[in-house]
Amino acid sequence: MKILVTGCAGFIGMHVAQILLGRGDSVVGVDNLNDYYDPRLKLARLERLKGHAGFKFVRLDISDRVAVEDLFAAEKFDRVINLAAQPGVRYSLKNPHAYIQTNLVGFGNLLEGCRHNGVEHFVYASSSSVYGANTHMPFSVHDNVDHPVSLYAASKKANELMAHAYSHLYGLPTTGLRYFTVYGPWGRPDMSPWLFTSAMLEGRSIDVFNHGKMQRDFTYIDDIAEGTVRVMDRIPVANPRFSTEAPDPGSRYAPYKVYNIGNHQPVELMTFIGTIERALGQEAKKNFLPMQPGDVVATYADVEDLKRDVGYEPKTPLDYGIARWTEWYRGYTGS
Repeated sequence: MKILVTGCAGFIGMHVAQILLGRGDSVVGVDNLNDYYDPRLKLARLERLKGHAGFKFVRLDISDRVAVEDLFAAEKFDRVINLAAQPGVRYSLKNPHAYIQTNLVGFGNLLEGCRHNGVEHFVYASSSSVYGANTHMPFSVHDNVDHPVSLYAASKKANELMAHAYSHLYGLPTTGLRYFTVYGPWGRPDMSPWLFTSAMLEGRSIDVFNHGKMQRDFTYIDDIAEGTVRVMDRIPVANPRFSTEAPDPGSRYAPYKVYNIGNHQPVELMTFIGTIERALGQEAKKNFLPMQPGDVVATYADVEDLKRDVGYEPKTPLDYGIARWTEWYRGYTGS
């Protein structure tokens, strides 16, 4: 197949593209290589993809409507995986327009490209952040998610609604993946594994929010990337038993699905920090702080629907994943 992977120079995007290329698919990768974090990391990821004969890179911003229209018309993709987004909860408090442009305008451009060019399946990154103020654990796709606590979360919820409209109106099969906290080699500098590891190796203190009383469903990148490809291979169909009188948020009358994709094993933040300490052989200096605006206390993924439908089974233990992460970090940074 010919597959478009947007955000191909990103953390998840690079790993997904590698799996697709490794099994013989043709991948057109798109990224704008912006400076939200050091573009050198993005370029280094990109170099790992350029060695594959089936890979083509196009530098493009998905919020550029004309450029996206031209790309779809020229390439005629079979399927599309959208991993291009402005990430980060805290940054959305500082630069909301970046989220509106990429996560809303850009997302709309991709939906239009799929609609007008016969794309078989549109898969896109949603986020566990959509659960917002919901405290019912584990988070389930059958729960209501109408209470976002950040613009980032709101933009991801909007993506799910926009995709549903296109599935309903035009029969475009769409699947959203609510990613939980992803970590591993080639991870992002704005995420906790990088922030903690860099600070510890440099002798700086780490910021521990909500005084460490937090949980995250940390999921290793290989499990995430494999699950994403499995989902792309399964085109959703309408549920003929869907009830409009008692609608289930996790089911649809249109060819539309949303899944949680996580480890289904929430980890206490202090346990996560302790695992990094053991991998590095040193103790962190901790700066305990209150909860940050837009953040949530805990995330915990119910992944039963994903297991049932595509055989997803996260299998990477935290100790192993963190060991691989710190090994990569030290090699990449020379620390």
